[in-house]
Amino acid sequence: MKDKNHATTSLLKRILVNCSAQAKQYGSCVSSRVPEVERDMCLKEFLLLKICMQNVVSSWKTAPYNPYAAPSSDPISEGPMLSIRYSLDLKLLAIQRSSHEIQIWNKETGDTFSQKCRPESESILGFFWTDCPTCDIVFVKTSGLDLYSCNAGSRSLHLVETKKLNISWFIYTHESRLVLLASGMQCKSFTGYQLSSAGIVRLPRFEMVMAKSEANDKPILAAEDVHIITVYGRIYCLQFDRVAMLLHSYRFYRDAVVPQGSLPIYSNRIAVSVVDNILLVHQVEAKVVIIYDIFADSQAPISAPLPLLLRGFSRVNAASSQIALKTSGASESKDLSDTEVTIYGDQWNFLVPDLVCDVSNGFLWKINVDLEAISASSSEVPLILEFLQRRKLEADKARHLCLGIIRTIILERKPVPMVSRAIDILLTAYSHAIKTGSYYKRIIAEETSASGASNLSRPSAVVNESIIGVDASGKFSRQEPESGTENESYRSNLQTSDSDGSLKMNSQNPDQPIGRTERGYLLEPDAAGGEVPPTGQSRIVGPSNNQLNSNASERHQSQVTASAAASPADLYSSVFSPVDEEMGGDGSYLTAILVEFLRSASLEKLKVDPNIYVLMVQILARDERYAELGLFVMNKIIEPSKEVALQLLESGRQNLQVRKLGLGMLRQLSLHHDYVLLLVQDGYYLEALRYARKHQVNTVRPSLFLEAAHASKDPLHVAVVLRFFSDFIPGFKSTADHHMYHRIVAEMNS
Repeated sequence: MKDKNHATTSLLKRILVNCSAQAKQYGSCVSSRVPEVERDMCLKEFLLLKICMQNVVSSWKTAPYNPYAAPSSDPISEGPMLSIRYSLDLKLLAIQRSSHEIQIWNKETGDTFSQKCRPESESILGFFWTDCPTCDIVFVKTSGLDLYSCNAGSRSLHLVETKKLNISWFIYTHESRLVLLASGMQCKSFTGYQLSSAGIVRLPRFEMVMAKSEANDKPILAAEDVHIITVYGRIYCLQFDRVAMLLHSYRFYRDAVVPQGSLPIYSNRIAVSVVDNILLVHQVEAKVVIIYDIFADSQAPISAPLPLLLRGFSRVNAASSQIALKTSGASESKDLSDTEVTIYGDQWNFLVPDLVCDVSNGFLWKINVDLEAISASSSEVPLILEFLQRRKLEADKARHLCLGIIRTIILERKPVPMVSRAIDILLTAYSHAIKTGSYYKRIIAEETSASGASNLSRPSAVVNESIIGVDASGKFSRQEPESGTENESYRSNLQTSDSDGSLKMNSQNPDQPIGRTERGYLLEPDAAGGEVPPTGQSRIVGPSNNQLNSNASERHQSQVTASAAASPADLYSSVFSPVDEEMGGDGSYLTAILVEFLRSASLEKLKVDPNIYVLMVQILARDERYAELGLFVMNKIIEPSKEVALQLLESGRQNLQVRKLGLGMLRQLSLHHDYVLLLVQDGYYLEALRYARKHQVNTVRPSLFLEAAHASKDPLHVAVVLRFFSDFIPGFKSTADHHMYHRIVAEMNS
């Protein structure tokens, strides 16, 4: 019995240690305690061991991002895997088995077929799916591009077109639909193709700038040093020059590639992310992020370098460490507090635009920006206000931050020109939002959410370049989604393995762009895979070249919240009114600010909230600056309104001229009822009667006039008022008021 147990244990150890690469880590751990496992292997351990022996690809949808989403899993056949991708309709799964073979698996029918190249003359660098009308999948080989259409029924790929050229490596993002092909001794010569639903556009060949080293050798440009990004609907390429320590920027047009300048780099290792059209350059060695806003056409960062902080939360997921687990619908839970996470770890893979795959810990992170931290770290008020006004993902938060900044600089009594410039920025942005309709979209979105939108619990905003951690490790998978969240790169001599347990994301993102030009629009796909015209977008006017643009992120975000613009009413309620209460004392400074606000609103032809005029009247009257108040009213600096007129009447208790201004404004606005009522209250009831007869005012109760006349103790006045209403209002003689005051007049005359 002892020998039998020993033989069994040795056999199990050998199986665990020598099993497939995906089970080595688990097998090595378990083999040390094989006897215990043999005697009492619990269900959990058994399932873990079972699943790690299978070939399963797990995928998560990253757009829209839902940290609570469970993965979908598909079994695949055994064999090596260099890369793996779902088709855009998620019906097909392509697996690169080697540098000469790509296997296609039909999920619906289970059929599998392969496409191979000539191993003696070329090798496959990679592939990607496309929505181009002429082809479905593109193979990138060392000898050029092969464009195939997929016929699932015949279980084959049909070669549509071949583009011959020498390729060292390539990068592609589905977000831009753009593939860049590197060639040459230094890999700095590039050819680009944009394959979209509008067709194929070939970019002119161009070379990237590379500085020479001190040894005068020629550095070779690596794939990880080139990034394709989409910002404000424009497609850019960023190139890291390791010798010059510069990040060169190029913008793509149909017929030109135009350098856009260079940004300084302070680390030998960098990464690039784009969040809400903000360019984040990660200085990995320094463990900080430098933030740029390309729209500002400035090479200066928006704020001081900020750290990258993590915020995690426990979630129910279908992953445990590097091994996918799925047991009768139940899932394990993995908490960030249980894992020691190193910021900018060696196995962090940054995925364009805003994801980070932490292979060592089995986490997928999504990068968010903390607008509050960014605004607090910048002393340039106009710069940060313009930056905040362009934000879309957290437009409401950006609007409140803008209002808070203006309130702060007023309370700090900053120079009036500085405050005026800040107000100009907000009102200009509001005017633009009104003209484009984005402000009303924001209002509609807010009303919709208030009337019963989904109450799905989401993590709160995170500090600085905050990251929301999600345990999403999958087996046999590689993070190369078609949803525009990757920046793929391959080299001809690169050998990859998927045994590292990195992630594979869902391939379809319906909100991705194709681009547009100044001379004509390219179409972008909608959620159903059709085509819709792209929405309008603001852009910097460049050379008279056709632009390659992409506005998918803007389309998706506008459906959530479209504008950070602050209305004049927002400025009153959040800035001017609270500031007036806090400042007190001399109101000359706040009056000057309000005058600048009115000037800016007039330039933008905006309607001003009447409460702002009321506030000006209150401040001037409180400071007893009645002469200025009169000039403001007569010169229409303070626009007439019922609210202003009533405030003038209220403030006019201390000054007769101001009260006359209020009465005059009521007459000017044809507010006859209010004017007559005020005359009666002031005792001018006979004048009020004449005015009421002239303007046919019959809405004031006769009893008010009769009470005022009776208070004068003059029976003649009471009789005149009584006679007036008897003639002016039909049926008045039969009312109780007529009978009562007719008796009173008789008593007063007796």
